[in-house]
Amino acid sequence: MQYRSAADSIRTRLQEDSISVEPRINDRIRVPEVRLVGAAGEQIGIVSTGEALRRAQEADLDLVEVAPDARPPVCKLMDYGKFKYESAQKAREARRNQVLTVIKEMKLRPKIDPHDYETKKGHVVRFLQAGDKVKVTIMFRGREQSRPELGFRLLQRLAQDVAELGVIESAPKQDGRNMIMVLAPHKQQRARPAVTAAAG
Repeated sequence: MQYRSAADSIRTRLQEDSISVEPRINDRIRVPEVRLVGAAGEQIGIVSTGEALRRAQEADLDLVEVAPDARPPVCKLMDYGKFKYESAQKAREARRNQVLTVIKEMKLRPKIDPHDYETKKGHVVRFLQAGDKVKVTIMFRGREQSRPELGFRLLQRLAQDVAELGVIESAPKQDGRNMIMVLAPHKQQRARPAVTAAAG
């Protein structure tokens, strides 16, 4: 029983926290007076809360507390349902306009044959065109580890081959048995058609 009552009290506290995010409106505003702002943004001045509520009813609007920490609190006459709907629309639009950065990974061997290189390069081109970053990893095995310049040259060649679509965001660096480079797309070229440069 003790466990459940503790969980209930936490749940109640969370509900109170979530409720407190919403502004107080109409009868929930319990201060004696407010600084009132009209529906068109005009300053009406300090009036009793009862007077502010009467004005809201006459205009068929809600009285919404917009600055609860002010002394006295600032309230505005508005259609609260419409205001909430428009705020939700704006938030949704802002989320839609956010660019979600995805990092794709492409793995190569230092002694990759030309056909495989072209295939892998094609994938990198496609990722960059889609607006994704690409982490290119050169995997060294056995004796290849003593020849890091092979991996470096391969990464440089790849960066040059896709230069029209992306730039080096993180220069090639050794990471244990691997060498890693990160390519990022040009912002203005995300919607451009594929450009496959000839292998150098």
